Amino acid sequence: QVQLVESGGGSVQTGGSLRLSCVRSGDTNSRKFMAWFRQAPGKEREAVAAITTRARYPFYADSVKGRFTISLDNTKNTVYLQMNSLKPEDTAMYYCAARRDVAPAWNNQGSYDDWGQGTQVTVSS
Repeated sequence: QVQLVESGGGSVQTGGSLRLSCVRSGDTNSRKFMAWFRQAPGKEREAVAAITTRARYPFYADSVKGRFTISLDNTKNTVYLQMNSLKPEDTAMYYCAARRDVAPAWNNQGSYDDWGQGTQVTVSS
């Protein structure tokens, strides 16, 4: 089992930046994908970005391409989400997730084995 703890959320104005962190512990070597999801009030949870833990290949939702960057520091067991040019529609609870399976699509929520408790991001206009 893997434990995930997110941090770095907060309140910013439109155009601002935040960097989210997700610290992993436990059986981290078994997890092949790390991802960030988000859920806004009244909306379904959606995939934001993911990264393969070995090759560090990134995946992004169209809505964040060019603005968000996912990265992985294996020496610190930490996954980051750098968020730039933030918009009010980026307001949501952001969750870190991890999984063992490499086969499913990166944005397949049901394929993730471990989830963090979330960190809130609020972008005001």
